Amino acid sequence: MRIAFVSQYFPPEMGAPSARVHELAREWVRLGEEVTVLTAFPHHPTGVKAPGDRGRLTRRERIDGIDVVRAYIWATPNEGIVKRMLSYLSFLVAAVAVGLVRVRRPDVLVATSPQLLCACAGYLLARAKGCPFVLEVRDLWPESILAVGAMGDNLVVRALKRVARFLYEHSDRVVTVGEGYRREIHQGYGLPMGAMEVIPNGIDPELFVPSSRDNEVRRELGWADRFVVLYLGTLGMAHGLETVLAAAEALRDDPRLLFVLVGEGADKARLRRLAAERGLANVEFVDQQPKGRVPRFYAACDVGLVTLRDRPLFRAVLPSKIFELMACERPIVISVGGEARQLVETSGAGLYVPPEDAPALVTALRRLAGGEADLAAMGRAGRRFVLAGFSRPAQARTYRGLLRRVASNDRPPPAGPTAEPSGSR
Repeated sequence: MRIAFVSQYFPPEMGAPSARVHELAREWVRLGEEVTVLTAFPHHPTGVKAPGDRGRLTRRERIDGIDVVRAYIWATPNEGIVKRMLSYLSFLVAAVAVGLVRVRRPDVLVATSPQLLCACAGYLLARAKGCPFVLEVRDLWPESILAVGAMGDNLVVRALKRVARFLYEHSDRVVTVGEGYRREIHQGYGLPMGAMEVIPNGIDPELFVPSSRDNEVRRELGWADRFVVLYLGTLGMAHGLETVLAAAEALRDDPRLLFVLVGEGADKARLRRLAAERGLANVEFVDQQPKGRVPRFYAACDVGLVTLRDRPLFRAVLPSKIFELMACERPIVISVGGEARQLVETSGAGLYVPPEDAPALVTALRRLAGGEADLAAMGRAGRRFVLAGFSRPAQARTYRGLLRRVASNDRPPPAGPTAEPSGSR
């Protein structure tokens, strides 16, 4: 089977979108499938392309057996709505132009959202090449834009809602990363539950493995024997990291605790400024790390943080860092409600703290740092849980089975009648 996957992000870029596409595609190749990934030139999150990529329309390479076709993108940092939309639009145009010429007709084409214009490129290519189209939803757009206050309910957002509805209704199958997203799409757009499949995020079991806490990361960064509270990932508007700074301020007189924020994002400069203004010597910022080094950072910490702002929509989110921390046997403090909270509490891998509740976060961290909970037992419980149900190779096999059914037009009937849309979210 020939599979084409359209994604704006792909290695060497970091982050959950890039990792998911790469690891699934790699596993499909190992299973004997022919996989092409149509993606942009590397540019995220700095918004800067390598000198050799500037001005080029396309480039082809092979990564882990995957045929990778790069398309032009007008690169810009992840800041400013207008610039980002222009960047997304440039990839839409270039991906369709390049894909028409350089991507062989697949048996099935998958495109990932966000961003929605990337999904539009996939839809247009699928229709032009006469193959089934699968829409993968990793984040709900434009609902997430509204939830973080990046934009109001304006003409752009309303247009994006119409685009989202069109894609949902014209996909041969919709794949989401969690049950929460599936419910949100069903309730908000009326898409039958039976028209969607859940393939959750997961981990590469060969990469994310337990290792010694006293490793080179801890030595290089001078953490010594301090109790390290780690947030590793996007430092964005959705993540509510000012709550972490508030907790650090409340705990600034406890010499044991050190808060470390690793990564890049639109909110990083503001967070750095806030930490400096408050004189938070117990907060460190570390630049984004190569993927192969991420497990070493997890190993070097004592507790991993998973946070989002307190918005109803975010109760449907299942952050990928949950699974990575579990696989590395690190206990979690989860400040996300809904499915994410349920997963952590069911597994026994950590503690729940209400989102944006700094006093509750302080209480939880004092409890963990003070030895009132068995951190090692939490770590072991998390790893058992994630290996049992969230291994990327197992998910790739499930996903491949779905794609084969779609390619052969073997689509199951809807699970029930179409619901009336609930309106804007």
